[in-house]
Amino acid sequence: MITASRPASAFPRASTHPLAGRTILQIIPELDAGGAERTAIDVAAGLAEIGARALVASEGGRLVGELQAHGGVWIPFPAGTKSPFAMLANVRKLARIAYHERADLIHARSRAPAWVGLGAARSLGIPFVTTFHGAYAGRSGPKRLYNSVMARGDVVIANSGFTAGLVKSVYGTPPERIVTLQRGTDLAEFSPAAVAAERVDALRRKWEVAPHERIVLLAGRLTGWKGQKVLIEAAARLRRRGVRDIVYILAGDHQGRDGYVKELDRLIGERGLTGIVRRVGHCTDMPAAYLAASIVAVPSTEPEAFGRVAVEAQAMGTPVVVSNLGAVPETVLAPPEATPARRTGWRVPAGDADALAEALDEVLSLGASAQEGLAQRARTHVEQHFSLEAMISGTLAVYGELLAARRKA
Repeated sequence: MITASRPASAFPRASTHPLAGRTILQIIPELDAGGAERTAIDVAAGLAEIGARALVASEGGRLVGELQAHGGVWIPFPAGTKSPFAMLANVRKLARIAYHERADLIHARSRAPAWVGLGAARSLGIPFVTTFHGAYAGRSGPKRLYNSVMARGDVVIANSGFTAGLVKSVYGTPPERIVTLQRGTDLAEFSPAAVAAERVDALRRKWEVAPHERIVLLAGRLTGWKGQKVLIEAAARLRRRGVRDIVYILAGDHQGRDGYVKELDRLIGERGLTGIVRRVGHCTDMPAAYLAASIVAVPSTEPEAFGRVAVEAQAMGTPVVVSNLGAVPETVLAPPEATPARRTGWRVPAGDADALAEALDEVLSLGASAQEGLAQRARTHVEQHFSLEAMISGTLAVYGELLAARRKA
């Protein structure tokens, strides 16, 4: 989200920006909660700010209003369909929309819409951009072919160094077509100074957390690879050691995974953690959630393409403990790559409940001065490497270079 607190000099004036008056069409399945959706809105807001038209073709979702509030234009479109016949029909539909709206470029942020966007862009002879928001695992030939569309952009944006490496090694994409732009964080929104105490108190009351209890937060949809079971096992180990007055909050939608929810509830009961580990559903105020937490855990058991939660938590000055897997470690400074004096968080082996419990215990034992120093280092680290402005400026630069090359051609 682009906020009013951003410096006026963050982008050139609309009348002087080379993209002013241009039309960029992004396509994404839905505008719901998620890193890809949030990035689409952030880029649309950046485009509107410099005088470009920002169109987003999507089936809709809870973020449509925010897109429109920041100058983007929502185009209702069945972008989530994976039916080959429907996707073929969608190519023509999107091409007609892009033609009538005079779109200069199409940017796809998911696989099924990318096939549609690729066909439409090629039929109109306009540039096509993709962003890898995920690792897109696939062992079978058909699955790899389906995933490969994300590597077929004129420019392929990778959201981390880890993702860029996958694009090169799995799809053979030339390095000159890959641009690494790490996910940007709105440092005005994710700032301790921007969160009123009432917001934190409201969340604690909603989650029924007593004043003397500390929170370990795992924010992520309820799916096996997000590591909820690992955190439950770590909580059980800490409980057996006598660590008390800790509440473990699992914040995230189950998205229809009723079987997994039952597994979590059964495991919580078997480990004697009923009331100590709590499922609270989707959280709409993540800055307050991070500030309410004493620790944010990211115990993923499969590689993540980025580490949005870890970055946002560090921006809020909250200690993080993450799995040493995928792209998440890129977002956290920790030994052995960084000295203890430069540490901004903890990394532990993925799936290792004992190591996770040890790290959580270490963080919970930090004194006030150590916590303050850690918070300051973490905030500075995010400001230097993961700002929203840098991500938006980089994306707009990709658009500008492609359109300039097209003009020359």
